[in-house]
Amino acid sequence: MRADAQTQMQTQTQAQAQAQASAPARALGLALGALLLLGAVGLPWALTPYWQHVAIIALYYALLTASWTLLAGFCGQFSFATMALAGLSSYTSALLVLKFGLPIPLTIAVGAVVAAGIGLLIGALVLRMSGPYLALFTIAFSEIVRIILNAEYELTRGDMGLTVPYLFSPDDKLAFYYTMLGLLLVSLALMGLLLRSRYGLFFRAIREDETAAAALGVHVVKYRLMAFVVSSFFAGVAGGFFAHYVGTITPNSLMELSRMGLIIAMAVIGGIESLIGAVIGAALVEFLLEYFRALGMWRLVIFGLALVVILRFSQNGLIYPLYQRLAGRRVEVRRPEPDEEFRLAEAPTPVPEEGAR
Repeated sequence: MRADAQTQMQTQTQAQAQAQASAPARALGLALGALLLLGAVGLPWALTPYWQHVAIIALYYALLTASWTLLAGFCGQFSFATMALAGLSSYTSALLVLKFGLPIPLTIAVGAVVAAGIGLLIGALVLRMSGPYLALFTIAFSEIVRIILNAEYELTRGDMGLTVPYLFSPDDKLAFYYTMLGLLLVSLALMGLLLRSRYGLFFRAIREDETAAAALGVHVVKYRLMAFVVSSFFAGVAGGFFAHYVGTITPNSLMELSRMGLIIAMAVIGGIESLIGAVIGAALVEFLLEYFRALGMWRLVIFGLALVVILRFSQNGLIYPLYQRLAGRRVEVRRPEPDEEFRLAEAPTPVPEEGAR
């Protein structure tokens, strides 16, 4: 009994020490988050209309990157269907407005639900498999969808482009910016709540070792499917907004595999195991690519070389490790002294009473 009491006291002491040590780190993390939020809110006022447009596109990619990170970074499911699902949401929203005259906010929501439903269908078909099958299937799915939308010229106008009603006046960049920022923040909050719940623990367990997770009672297919549907929904939100921002959509501009590669690169640079890192990585890459546009194709060469270097020397990206260093502190866990270990080892084992045998 004495040994149990000492062990319990040690556990409580360690927990208190960890809580005290992590409190400043949490406060610093909240301060950094507040600074990022204030910067995002005030950014468009310091930009020209052209760079406001770039900022809106950066927020669009940030939401797509965060949705992909939820699936790949936290659940370990590598999918190439994010852009195809966003594109399907774009066309769903656009056609509902054009054919039935529905309000645009409603059609964006319907487009997101359609994307989630298609994600559910894809997941039901392939998430029982392991290895590269999901990646191969989603590549094929994306190309099939792009080709079909190109071929259905009478409905989608193909490469000529489908003209879509704007959500706001095309010149009102601030309205578009703050709407997209609001969608991104709400989406991040919902994804963060999901990842902090027990479902997030199940996602991480599946990512680390799905066999061990299944042995411990985690329904692997069920939670894979949940992650895929949630990721598809938020990709649909981004796609629906994008259609009513640019005003003209084409299958190639929405669903090319090169754009999917850009999203993956943004997630890798920001940190594939962090939603905030993925968002910052997406914004950073979009602004830098636009800033160096004068270099032509050489900017893509430089970007590719930078990506190779990052993958070689910082596999968890650039942004997330930096954020950890700024906002986190290592917690030193107290270890028992040698004589204390000896006392614990030599403590007599309690003998059960007669009535408990």
